[in-house]
Amino acid sequence: MPGQELLAEVTLNDLTATKEFAARFAPLLKRGDVVALDGSLGVGKTELCRAIIHALGYTDEVPSPTFTLVQIYEPACDDQTTPTVWHMDMYRLRHPEEAIELGIEEAFDTAVSLIEWPAKLGSFLPAGFLTLRLEILADGRTRKLTIIGESPWQTRLGENIFYE
Repeated sequence: MPGQELLAEVTLNDLTATKEFAARFAPLLKRGDVVALDGSLGVGKTELCRAIIHALGYTDEVPSPTFTLVQIYEPACDDQTTPTVWHMDMYRLRHPEEAIELGIEEAFDTAVSLIEWPAKLGSFLPAGFLTLRLEILADGRTRKLTIIGESPWQTRLGENIFYE
């Protein structure tokens, strides 16, 4: 995508490291943010989403939205600080237009959107999104997380998010 650049690469040695990254990343998210989770089947996109959602303070079970396509997490009525989260899995979409029927444009405006298989959205993926790309390294358990986005994301992410 034009304007997108490599912002960082992070090694995630295990699920604990994934949760630690999510704990540093989640507080930086705000309404209107779109985070595209990219990577092959089984690489850990859903686990990373689950960790981010829990780091935002949601304590309920976070199932994979593979079959429902969207899971929505709304804060308690008196909670003005925690954003609503739309966790989307676009893997089963045949055409990008099907996503519009889900109401994703509302999420793009009013919630934090965590989107697995973002390429399935085609041109409907809004400008300014952040990509978190996961890949499994040669040892079969370590993940490399590549963070790609526009320069405003670099400022928001800062340096502290990448280190313990």
